[in-house]
Amino acid sequence: MSVALITAGSAGLGAAAARAFAKDGYRVIVNYANNEERANKLLAELPALSPLPQDSGANNFIAIKADLGSRDEINRLIQESVDRFGRLDVIFSNGGWTRFRGMVSIDENVFEDEWDGAFNMNVKSHLWLMHAAKKHLDETEGAFISTASVGGVIPSGSSLAYSVTKAAQIHLMKALAIMAAPKIRVNTVSPGLLLTEWANVFSDETKEKHRQNTKLKRFVTVEDVAEQVLVFAKTKSMTGVNVVMDAGFIL
Repeated sequence: MSVALITAGSAGLGAAAARAFAKDGYRVIVNYANNEERANKLLAELPALSPLPQDSGANNFIAIKADLGSRDEINRLIQESVDRFGRLDVIFSNGGWTRFRGMVSIDENVFEDEWDGAFNMNVKSHLWLMHAAKKHLDETEGAFISTASVGGVIPSGSSLAYSVTKAAQIHLMKALAIMAAPKIRVNTVSPGLLLTEWANVFSDETKEKHRQNTKLKRFVTVEDVAEQVLVFAKTKSMTGVNVVMDAGFIL
């Protein structure tokens, strides 16, 4: 039975992906940073969604706490995942970080600690995770998928540091697709504005303006993005691809 590890997986897009993979018959590892209660609540949902037998006594869904800002913690996360299930077929590297500064003022976007934090989480964490998992994904000819952003495709989003580091993340993933070939497929999904808990930093007016600026006049849903992640996990013929899911915002 295939195993998927989903980082930052207890809410928002991560939780939607956990549900999508569970429905498709994967055993799922949900990584979380702090909110154990929320992670366990999600775990309780997954068995009923899964076609896997529930009467064997096997626990097909687990949560592992780990700080994605720490390389040591990432290494532990991978080791605990493999120790528990014996294999890794898919990693959905969904962690990221930002602080809202807007994209108007240079003066508001020159805080070095924020640039360091954004680069650590939006670029290095994905590299460390891929490095730690590579030998396991080699064995299963697996997939590594990360969440970037439309802000990495055009200058936009919550801050300059976020936009620039998301662009770096997309570039990183293309390079990793070359380095991980021929056994591992590496792809990226770049959503537009998702109405997750984090989106509350934007005013209702700003969110509605964004919706009106999309060609489809709709917000991208976490369920839509999760389905694309699942496609990346299952297809054998795509690597080095960044799929923009923004309802036509950048057209």
